[in-house]
Amino acid sequence: MTKPMPGAAGDLAQQHPDLWNAYAALGKACAEAGPLSDREKRLVKLALAIGASSEGAVHSHVRRARSEGLEEEALQQVALLAIGPLGLPRAVAAKTWIEDETT
Repeated sequence: MTKPMPGAAGDLAQQHPDLWNAYAALGKACAEAGPLSDREKRLVKLALAIGASSEGAVHSHVRRARSEGLEEEALQQVALLAIGPLGLPRAVAAKTWIEDETT
């Protein structure tokens, strides 16, 4: 872990670094298991967080996406793409969670 994280995940990482390191290693292995670009992986992770209705994960992936140079319009499109499979209310919620970190 290179920098402190906010919230419960950060607490877990500090209290149980061996568990956190194993979790991080699993994430790295999953990320390297296929041909997706870093940009594609970030957008997929954002979409999965939206699908799981995880506000905290959406915030986290938006912050990471912005730090990696992804444009706000791409992140907003992920929320709009959620309308069909997830419904308008969940997509609107996702849009507001994205805007929490971009406006």
